[in-house]
Amino acid sequence: MIVQAEIGIDLGTANTLVYSKNKGIALNEPSVVAIDTATKKVVAVGTEAKEMIGKTPEKIIAVRPLKDGVIADFDITSEMLVQLMKKAMRSGGFSLRKPNVVVCTPSGATSAERRAIHEAVRNAGAKKVHIIEEPVAAAIGAGLPVDEPIANVVVDIGGGTSEVAIISYGGIVACHSLRIGGDRFDEHIIHHVRKAYNILIGERTAERIKMEIGHALIEHDKLEMEVRGRDLVTGLPSTITLNSFEIRDCLKESLIHILETVRKTLEDCPAELSGDIVDRGVVLTGGGSLLSGMQEWLSKEISVPVHLAPNPLESVAVGTGKALKYINKLHPVAK
Repeated sequence: MIVQAEIGIDLGTANTLVYSKNKGIALNEPSVVAIDTATKKVVAVGTEAKEMIGKTPEKIIAVRPLKDGVIADFDITSEMLVQLMKKAMRSGGFSLRKPNVVVCTPSGATSAERRAIHEAVRNAGAKKVHIIEEPVAAAIGAGLPVDEPIANVVVDIGGGTSEVAIISYGGIVACHSLRIGGDRFDEHIIHHVRKAYNILIGERTAERIKMEIGHALIEHDKLEMEVRGRDLVTGLPSTITLNSFEIRDCLKESLIHILETVRKTLEDCPAELSGDIVDRGVVLTGGGSLLSGMQEWLSKEISVPVHLAPNPLESVAVGTGKALKYINKLHPVAK
């Protein structure tokens, strides 16, 4: 007898993760597709496509079909999902029979954007598609008791969006979404290096800088790293040394926006739930929460405990997979 597969998909701007009950995280690959512009055919998907960014001949382009957590190119997203679900099913060892899928959307997504995600997952071969909001999935994945009448506060800093939500009794009580995330941090770093040094660096280099010497707005010991790029004056390759203080300063604007969004959400909290937040604090998830000093900085600014989820990068995917048992208790999201 073939068992109906049940999987969760975190369709992220930066990465797409697929979770299955048996395997856990069956797939974690970049949301990147390489396309041959002459034939309009997909050449590579995921990790293989990301390796091509900035290194391909003119006729092959590597694109991200999702922007700010929602679908920017429907056809390419559908094709990417087909390929990634096949990969996940091969590595996860579950049936290729049409699975039931839970997929998340940013809480600020419009009904048209939600419909597009629903259709893309259906086109990729899903039998039933349930949509839940990303902060709820993140809270479930972080192990919070979302179905109980207590305040669970999640700050999910993803690739394209940052979402702050207060969840109680299976639904979102207060929520604010911001289209700023890890990708915006990378853009700030590229802009800073260009402006300060007249050096052009690529997305992958900027991401490496963020991960190695990026820092939230707190005092820390200075870190340095060597970076190679193209000199915009001579056109030749050049090497420069960057330090963590200048990277911290160039990320300041986006970090302040995220902090304002956290404060705004906490201000919207009903009085009855405020006590829970003081006791239980806030949980950080998403790749952006791994920026050095983020936990300490936020805790200092909002004066409540800030905890890092057990696995911030996988919280949303794990939450979508586990959401099937909660689905009747959760408030459904309109498509």
